[in-house]
Amino acid sequence: MDKSHFSLVLHDIAPETWSDYQPFVESIDRLGERLGQRIPMTWLVVPDFHGRGKCRDSDTLRRVLDDRLERGDELTLHGYFHRDDAPAPRSLRDFYMRRIYTWEGEFYTLDQARAGALLDEGMAQFDACGWPHGGFVAPAWLMSEGTRKALQERPFTYTSDLQHLYRLPSLSSLAAPSIVWSARSAWRRGMSRVVSALQYRRFQHAALLRLALHPVDMRHRASHDYWLHLVEHLLEVGRQPLTKQAWLDQAAPDLAQDNFAGPADKDRSAA
Repeated sequence: MDKSHFSLVLHDIAPETWSDYQPFVESIDRLGERLGQRIPMTWLVVPDFHGRGKCRDSDTLRRVLDDRLERGDELTLHGYFHRDDAPAPRSLRDFYMRRIYTWEGEFYTLDQARAGALLDEGMAQFDACGWPHGGFVAPAWLMSEGTRKALQERPFTYTSDLQHLYRLPSLSSLAAPSIVWSARSAWRRGMSRVVSALQYRRFQHAALLRLALHPVDMRHRASHDYWLHLVEHLLEVGRQPLTKQAWLDQAAPDLAQDNFAGPADKDRSAA
C-alpha cells in the first residue's frame, strides 16, 4: 500500500459550528467529484459544546453526521464540554497551559474517575445517536495521566497529541504530525501561514499528515482558502486521503517498528 496519506480532521463539531463548516465541506465534496476521488473526513464531535446544547438534541447535526458516516467519514469523541472547569491554576506552568495556551484544556487536570465519567457520558451520547466511538481526542490535545488510564479501561481504539496517534489500550505511538492554524486575529493568521509552510516542509515525508481545522478557520477567507488549496495540493502530489481510523487499520500496520515513538510528554501539545 502507498504509505503517503493525509487526514482531513474537523475539530469542535457541534450544533453551533456546523454552519461554519458547511460551505467548506461542500467545497471539499465538489473537489473530490471534480477529481473523481472521494475525500473522507474525520469529524471531532463535542457532545455538549460549552454546555450550550447536546448533539443528540440537534436533528440537523444528527442528519448531517449520519449522512457523513454513510459516505465513509469517521466520527471521533472530542472531549465532552470542551471547556476547562477545573479550579484556578496554582502554578505558573499550569497558568500558562490553562489560561494563555488555551482556556479549553478540559482533560488536562482530571483525575481518573472524573475523566472516566466524562468519557462514559460522551460514549452514551454517541450510543444514543447510533454513532461508533472508535477514537478519542482531548481538547487542545491535553491529557492528564488520569485521562490516559481512563482511556485504557474503555473501548476506544486510539487517541492523539499534536505529533502522534496512540493505539489503545497499549498507548503505543505512531508519528502522525499535524498542521494547525491560529486564526482568531489578523496577525495570528499571518503568522500561521508562515508557520504552516515551515511545518509542511518539515513533515512532507511523514507517512500520515494530519490537517487540524477549527471552526474559526472557516470564518476568514485566508484560512478557509489555505486549507482548501492545501487539500488540492496534497492530492496533486499523490497523497491519499484517509480517516485516522482507516489509516490505523490499513496503512499503519505496514510501517516499520522504528516509526514508533516513545510516549509523548504529557504536557506537550499544540495551539
